[in-house]
Amino acid sequence: MTRTVITSENAPALAAPLSQGVRKGPVLQVSGQLPLDPDTGEIVGTTVTEQTTQALRNVTAVLTAGGASLQDVVMLRVYLTDPAHLAGMNEAYAAAVGEPFPARTTVYMSLPPGVLVEIDALAVLDD
Repeated sequence: MTRTVITSENAPALAAPLSQGVRKGPVLQVSGQLPLDPDTGEIVGTTVTEQTTQALRNVTAVLTAGGASLQDVVMLRVYLTDPAHLAGMNEAYAAAVGEPFPARTTVYMSLPPGVLVEIDALAVLDD
């Protein structure tokens, strides 16, 4: 099986040594997506709810470019800067992802200034 790099103009390109996504066979891994506007590179929103919505838009854009959707996601990992943001993140997450929910891990860490959330995804396609 060959490894294919997945890119989307509908998700931000980062100045870092990583691919937006990588697909090998039926497995698609989406790199951590920040709440950045793909056109401007600017952070979208000041609340964790707004930023979660944008980060998930970016995740979805990479999934789409790789031939997948949120329905193919088996695992989402969410990185927050503050435990107090969990409720707001959950609100936006539930609205965007919908049931049945994939597995999820949420961790707390330091992110770039102004960024409250980062989300990555693992999808398995039915090829």
